[in-house]
Amino acid sequence: MDEPIKFDLEFVIQVSPSLLYNYIATPSGMSEWFADNVNSRGEFFKFIWDGQEEKAKIIKRVSGERARFQWDYDEDTKKYFELRIQVDEITKDVSLIITDFGDDDDEVEEQKMFWENQIAGLKKVLGSR
Repeated sequence: MDEPIKFDLEFVIQVSPSLLYNYIATPSGMSEWFADNVNSRGEFFKFIWDGQEEKAKIIKRVSGERARFQWDYDEDTKKYFELRIQVDEITKDVSLIITDFGDDDDEVEEQKMFWENQIAGLKKVLGSR
């Protein structure tokens, strides 16, 4: 199998980093925009969309900065998805950096569209442009 294709997306979000962190690293925050419902038990998160469950393990969390997840079906791979907050030192703009993987160019494009839609929902919840 070929190496997965890693990609990053950056979204400027006009909100405080601490508030944004709650929306990217907690079940209650993620259920507002990422999935219909999100539950966690320790390091395991369960994401529910239209009655379908997907499980992921949080493999890295830096308080106030990032959360990295790995889907259970990817646990034998190098694939993960990460939500990372970055604050520009000069402008103080807050960005959310998404890192994800796809197996081929078509999947990468699908994943990018998925993230663009999800982040549009996040911005709406946060009242950000």
